[in-house]
Amino acid sequence: MRIGYPCINRTLPCRGPRTFRLRSYSPERFRETVAGNLECLEKVLRWNAAHDIGFFRISSDIIPFASHPVCRFPWPRVFRPVLARLGGIIRRHGMRISMHPDQFVLVNARSERVFADSRRELEYHARLLDLLGLPLTAKVQVHVGGVYGNKPASRARFVERWRQLPRSVRRRLVIENDDRLYTVADCLEISGQTGIPVVFDCFHHQLNPDGSETADALRRCAATWRRRDGLPMVDYSAQAPGARRGAHAEQIDRRDFGRFLQTTTGVDFDLMLEVKDKERSALAALRSVGRSRSLSRRGKPDIIGRGQSG
Repeated sequence: MRIGYPCINRTLPCRGPRTFRLRSYSPERFRETVAGNLECLEKVLRWNAAHDIGFFRISSDIIPFASHPVCRFPWPRVFRPVLARLGGIIRRHGMRISMHPDQFVLVNARSERVFADSRRELEYHARLLDLLGLPLTAKVQVHVGGVYGNKPASRARFVERWRQLPRSVRRRLVIENDDRLYTVADCLEISGQTGIPVVFDCFHHQLNPDGSETADALRRCAATWRRRDGLPMVDYSAQAPGARRGAHAEQIDRRDFGRFLQTTTGVDFDLMLEVKDKERSALAALRSVGRSRSLSRRGKPDIIGRGQSG
């Protein structure tokens, strides 16, 4: 098991990626921003390695407007040496990387224009992971999308659109159960038609259940992951006290997290903590997991070679 957190390190001065407004785009502004973002990412990766944190979600904003028509800057060529160095750090420490595009990415959108925009955004994510030289265990995680008044038709449209995505995207794409629309059972039905792995989000399963217990839902999701995909990915969070339903907690609750670990005993997976204090909860979780089960903190280097297709 690796344990990680998403996008921002609150301990380091640089914290996370910077962006800018589309109207202020210029090649110079873009180059300066991306260079700064990649420099910050390197600091975060090195900090994670020093603290045995082996799982990290890279922000989609690391390359601002990468999929937008305004961006004509040849960033893959210009930043290739930097990305290769970052990928070397990741592989050397046996880290796992994921990305989670914003919710405007809708594979099953009714609009062809929205789907085309979503496709370009997914192509950017997959290309970035490829440029980092990461194996197919580095995933791009999305929600299924909207229901549009007809869930069966919308599920079918996701499957149809998934088949239209380029192979570079399909081999990295994974879906998760969400907190309102698509349950674990819905995602498993899509997986059965596409082979797409399912990320189990335990908090979303509490908010939007399909009638199955946590342990059973986790096992069914884990069964969708093939060897080339790496260990199953699981998202963990909890309800923020006094906040709107579905708001993520500031930090992990030790008791609730302990119960989660007991419930999931017997299944090996990589755990993403979707809590607001980021790396602080990741460090606390490492201590809790180390006491309760065998933990490979940095994980083993992925056995699938760089650029290997599947």
